[in-house]
Amino acid sequence: MTTDCTYCGSDVYEHDALFVAEQRGDERERAGQFCNYACLSAHIDEENLVEGTCCTLDR
Repeated sequence: MTTDCTYCGSDVYEHDALFVAEQRGDERERAGQFCNYACLSAHIDEENLVEGTCCTLDR
């Protein structure tokens, strides 16, 4: 498994790493890994990931 940041390509373990997962059926799959919140935020903005997205809460 690679340790490159999804956004900038740096080694995530040299920073404050964040890992993102998505629900796929009953399983969670890794969707990205980022050095820090700045790389995650920039990735969200550049990929326009907010448009058409909604959050759900499991209760």
